[in-house]
Amino acid sequence: MPGDEIDLSIVIPAFNEERRLPATLDRLATFLGGQPWTWEIRVADDGSTDDTVRVTEEAARRTPGIVLQREPHRGKGGAVRAGLVSARGRYRFMCDADLSMPPEELPRFLPPAQAAFDLAIGSREGAGSRRVGEPLRRHITGRCFNYVIQMLVARGISDTQCGFKMFTADSVRAIFPHTTLDGWAFDVEVLCIARALGLRIVEVPIEWHHRNESQVSVLRDSWRMLRDVLKVRARVRRNGLLRRQG
Repeated sequence: MPGDEIDLSIVIPAFNEERRLPATLDRLATFLGGQPWTWEIRVADDGSTDDTVRVTEEAARRTPGIVLQREPHRGKGGAVRAGLVSARGRYRFMCDADLSMPPEELPRFLPPAQAAFDLAIGSREGAGSRRVGEPLRRHITGRCFNYVIQMLVARGISDTQCGFKMFTADSVRAIFPHTTLDGWAFDVEVLCIARALGLRIVEVPIEWHHRNESQVSVLRDSWRMLRDVLKVRARVRRNGLLRRQG
């Protein structure tokens, strides 16, 4: 075991998040400070052009457990991959910058609530989940997109795009050498690779709050994600998921 290993790393991919990050970091640090875990909050900056770096550095000076990791701009998937691979936790949690899932939900992703898993993914669907404040139109659009994804590559997974996922350190080391996508559809690729490797995936129902400032455009990004999902499907069909593509 590495000497600097800790219990939990929270990885936040961030691109131009100067407005939302301060409150998110404060709330997470306050919650984690009351838990029995050793932890870090790792902000993987995706080449931001605003004051994301500055506000993260200020938060890190106040709270030693906050770490800034600066990356070139590649996209959310690239930032998540870089953050998870560099993280020190035995468990590594991918967390959206808007913190639309209350941090009090975190224990649901960890032992003893989850006894045996490699990847625990947040789900806004099914028994025990709760959506708060989401417009009906956006919900319907999201469910239609997820249905398409299930039909193409991820049958049986009710919510591939939820931005809250817990990885074990071993699953990060197994999955991410094979990933190729840097955009919004990287979640789908990660789940398909995990399945191809025979890893244990569990879905965790969560409470999720709609945020009006989401950086995802339903119309623009859905088409981009669909294009990338079709790339993943082509790799699945030719059994190329476990080879790193150039």
